[in-house]
Amino acid sequence: MRALRTLALLPLILLSLLSSTQALAEGLYQVEVIVFRQSNEMISAGQLAPDNWAQNAMPVNSSNSRSTSLNAEAGKLNPSSGYQVLLHQAWSQSPASSVAISSGDEQFGHYPVEGSISLKQGQQLELDSDIWVNQFDASGALSDSERIKQNSRLKSGELTFLDNGSLGLLIRVSPL
Repeated sequence: MRALRTLALLPLILLSLLSSTQALAEGLYQVEVIVFRQSNEMISAGQLAPDNWAQNAMPVNSSNSRSTSLNAEAGKLNPSSGYQVLLHQAWSQSPASSVAISSGDEQFGHYPVEGSISLKQGQQLELDSDIWVNQFDASGALSDSERIKQNSRLKSGELTFLDNGSLGLLIRVSPL
């Protein structure tokens, strides 16, 4: 009799586990990014940032912006150590989405730092980052760009360093 009762509960237990796994996969993450320059010398990407740099990504705004927690790490990236922080932002983001980040004053649809961060949840959390650091001429037109474009697998809650020439990116993605 007890075995039948346990057998009858088995579908409910499995359904509960499946829905909790699905809820976890669809949950929100706190994403924090620090984009920095490793030297004073700009290394040109050989192309300018495209006008559609945001590619329909959701912007960071008051509804998804979060407080930064990597302030000590950002503080170590100072000019006396040979670094310059170009962008430091945190936001909430769901998997299978893309967020547009930017820093500085907009000039003709471009920012000094602009790009997108996309997350995909599979067996592991996958990151696709495409960040542009732009230079403008005296009239405000885009004159040169640097780029850090990286794909990486991330461990939840772990600080990850991505490097591309003179630019670096620190990112931490943690479940909310």
